[in-house]
Amino acid sequence: MPIPRRTFAVAAVAALVLPLSACGSSGGDGGSTDASGKVEGEITFQTWNLRANFKPYFEDLIAAFEEKYPDTHVKWVDQPGEGYADKISADAAGGTLPDVVNVSPDLVAPLAKAGLALDLDKAAGQYEKEYLEGAWASHQVPGMEGTYAFPWYLNTGPLFYNKSLFEKAGLDADKPPTTYDELFDTALRLAEKTDGKVATLANVPTIEDFGRYGVPLMNKEGTGFAFNDAKGVELLTRYKELYEAGALDSQALTATPESSGKKFLTGAVAMNPGSALDLANFKKQAPSLYKNIGITDQITSTGHVNMYVMGVMVNAQSERKPAAVAFAHFVTNSAHQMSFAKQVAIFPSTAGSLDNPYFTREDGTDETRVRVAAAKSLKTAVNYTPVLFSEQMKTELRNAVAKALQGKESPKEALDNAVKACDRLLAQQG
Repeated sequence: MPIPRRTFAVAAVAALVLPLSACGSSGGDGGSTDASGKVEGEITFQTWNLRANFKPYFEDLIAAFEEKYPDTHVKWVDQPGEGYADKISADAAGGTLPDVVNVSPDLVAPLAKAGLALDLDKAAGQYEKEYLEGAWASHQVPGMEGTYAFPWYLNTGPLFYNKSLFEKAGLDADKPPTTYDELFDTALRLAEKTDGKVATLANVPTIEDFGRYGVPLMNKEGTGFAFNDAKGVELLTRYKELYEAGALDSQALTATPESSGKKFLTGAVAMNPGSALDLANFKKQAPSLYKNIGITDQITSTGHVNMYVMGVMVNAQSERKPAAVAFAHFVTNSAHQMSFAKQVAIFPSTAGSLDNPYFTREDGTDETRVRVAAAKSLKTAVNYTPVLFSEQMKTELRNAVAKALQGKESPKEALDNAVKACDRLLAQQG
């Protein structure tokens, strides 16, 4: 998938819904999970809008694989970011899904349910220990046994904060909030000290916030959502307090990553997620902010930050499973993930890679400051967004949050309605 300006989660695609004709039954592995045998034959590898910026990398990668396995040939196809989910859906329905496919967790779920994603626990379980535990688990589907893609590259964003705004409010700029309780206390104090002129946050809570707050998002069977429990209602109630006090930006209900970034740039909000690219932007456009920038981890009350993860799936109906599994593992092994991470601001999902000096040693540059901070938090990060949580469901939650903040519904009523709507959408997924 492309690497957008902030994190690739910002440009998340809608979860595809496979036509029933994609396979004869829901669930199952769509065929044998046996990937043993000689690595040979021609396979097709599909990436997600990566050719434009990384063509030499992938050409070299494929050449190295074909040199290692002389009886193989890898045909590389790259699809544009726009309409990628629709393309996968059409290929799945038409029986033309490539042997190896670049996917995100939300794309894996319907493919796994349709029997088109190979269960790697059965076919390639020997490789599991090569990856971070949280990354391997990210392509598991609630209600189904198995893991349906190799983890590939990861990302997470640090949280930036404006030290000068903290100091003006009498807050310790060297001790930013790390939990939601600390965040709420900080935000209310900042709003009070500035008469509501400076908000701490520019965005309403998302499903990731509910996860990081410790809210159970789904039941264990994966058949229904649970973010309307007492802890979920508590989180939304606290956000309502922020909104009413001016501690949450007045335009948060319609905020985008770009608009939130501008608010932070101009000092209208005190904290905002970002990336190394933002630091360079601050240095150029807001030197005073740049001099007072603080970098900290994402806010979390669970001790684990959120990770965004990409994966490489093997088509369960591939006629060249040994070659497909071998290539998917080759793409995502430690050496190749490390070399890819040095070309772009992403992180490897392989165990031990984040201990490399590239991710632990600072050299005084902005890029390294952010990379080291993010890499440290990724070791125990979790992909909080449920793989079954579609774009439509995200919209339902956002609408519910807006109604609660505006006082049109109570936090409990709003979340109850959102869960009902999301459960209906979940049932439609089959």
